[in-house]
Amino acid sequence: QVQLVESGGGLVQAGGSLRLSCAASGRTSGLYSMAWFRQAPGKEREFVALIVRSSGGTNYADSVKGRFTISRDNAKDMVYLQMDSLKPEDTAVYYCTVRTLGKNYDPWGRGTQVTVSS
Repeated sequence: QVQLVESGGGLVQAGGSLRLSCAASGRTSGLYSMAWFRQAPGKEREFVALIVRSSGGTNYADSVKGRFTISRDNAKDMVYLQMDSLKPEDTAVYYCTVRTLGKNYDPWGRGTQVTVSS
């Protein structure tokens, strides 16, 4: 079983930056990718970014492309989300999750709140 803990959320003005971190522990050796999702009030959870643990390959939602950067440190079992040029519409709870090849994303962290003021 894998456990995930997010940190780094907070309140920031539009145009500012935040860096989210996610620490994975437990049985991490078989993980294929790590990802960030977010959920704004009254909206469904949406994909933000993912990174493949072995290759470092990445994929981003169109809404964050060019502003957010996902990275990982496999030695520390960490994944990061650098968020620049933040917009009020980026306000959401951000969740870290992992995926084993051929399976769905599971488990999920408890989330960290990001609030961007205009």
